[in-house]
Amino acid sequence: MGGILYTILIGAVIGVLARFFKPGADPMGWILTIILGIAGAWAGGYVAGALGISSGILGFVVSIVCAIVLLFLYEMVRAKTAKR
Repeated sequence: MGGILYTILIGAVIGVLARFFKPGADPMGWILTIILGIAGAWAGGYVAGALGISSGILGFVVSIVCAIVLLFLYEMVRAKTAKR
């Protein structure tokens, strides 16, 4: 149970930081922000492991960068579906 709550908490922090650092308006709710943060943390952990980064702080930064990339991808998909 604690692992799930920790994942949600870290996902929320990473998602909020990604939305803070990315310019522009991001019309998404807090649940989607948490999901974005969890996905960014998962992708960031994979990328950090592939790059050989074992530091907690650097891994956290990589997770935020991956969440920002996912946020850009989300906006591209959302814009493409809105044009239809």
